[in-house]
Amino acid sequence: MKEFFDLLKIEFKRIFSNSVLCAIFFGAPILYGVLFGYVYQQAKVVDLPIVIVDQDNSPLSNAIIDAFEDNEALLVKDRRYTPGDILEEMPVEQYAAVVTLPSGFEGDILQKRYPEVRVDLNMANILNANTASKNIQQVLMTLNAGIEIESLQKQGASPAQARASYESFKVNFNKLYNSTGNYLSFMLPGLLGAIMQQVIFLAMALVFSRDFEDGYFKSLVQKNKSSWYLIALKATPFLLFLPVMWFVVSRLFIFFNVEAAIFNIPMLILVSLLSLASIGIGMLFSVVIPNQLKATELLMVISTPAFVLSGFTWPSLAIPGFINGIAQSIPVTHFLAAFRKVAYYGGDMADIFPEIKMLLILILISFVAMLLLLQLKINKSKKRIAG
Repeated sequence: MKEFFDLLKIEFKRIFSNSVLCAIFFGAPILYGVLFGYVYQQAKVVDLPIVIVDQDNSPLSNAIIDAFEDNEALLVKDRRYTPGDILEEMPVEQYAAVVTLPSGFEGDILQKRYPEVRVDLNMANILNANTASKNIQQVLMTLNAGIEIESLQKQGASPAQARASYESFKVNFNKLYNSTGNYLSFMLPGLLGAIMQQVIFLAMALVFSRDFEDGYFKSLVQKNKSSWYLIALKATPFLLFLPVMWFVVSRLFIFFNVEAAIFNIPMLILVSLLSLASIGIGMLFSVVIPNQLKATELLMVISTPAFVLSGFTWPSLAIPGFINGIAQSIPVTHFLAAFRKVAYYGGDMADIFPEIKMLLILILISFVAMLLLLQLKINKSKKRIAG
């Protein structure tokens, strides 16, 4: 054990002597967590710029424009009476939508001609377009209902009769799990999970590849010729650092007031398994590829699309089967699926058993493969030393 602790001191020195490794492992989760937290802090999209082309210029069109101005998600950036060069302006001004009220709009409504309001959506940004579309429909449908009810009242119907005639049934939406539609609560957990996986990947990619490059691996083999021993030696510093980093990451949920049940046993198990699976895959690449740059580049290829492939933002059912198969080999896919069950749905261990099983399989495969390959390299190094 004394020899193990002596070598462990050297490992700590080698870790802290690598400024890039320290910056990635200790700085990236905090920096990116705070950065993404502030990006999504507003929690919902507001003040999307729209243009109203009011070709009618009537009291009714004025009332419609007032209703748009009262909607917090929309900002009436411009009101005009002719379209002008709206298509040329849209890329520059980034209008989310153009609403056109046709000439004779109020008169056509009064005479039951059912005029058409044209809405041109800027679909370059799907999130903005969907938000604009939803709120524009909300404003126009509310006014449409009001106009219809008022018309029925003028025909002699009572207010109650007018509403009943217009509404054949009512719809009541009850929003569950993130009922406010808070975008920060939706995005931040997934981003932090993907960041932590990537940080662990990149840190572990250096542990053995660096030793192969600078010749320190030969010194380690002379001390101990067991792959178990060397893996434990390399993993121990990170197993000590990671609880601290996860604690810091958890504080970001509190700092940004993200409502998620993360302080519980199932989440502790998930975080532990994600860490071990990421350590196993990262170290495996470090053993297989004895070059720091190549090992980190290949792991970046895996980790960069991991968040998109995980099914966290785009449903897995809509992802082609062969791509979904690739996603199943990435730890964060299973972590995020289970995270949502625990943090938002209040799930327990039984609910996340499928994800736990997959993470355990990834851990087992990566560590067994690493043990075998590392032992082969140890045996080759022994022969070279003996020769």
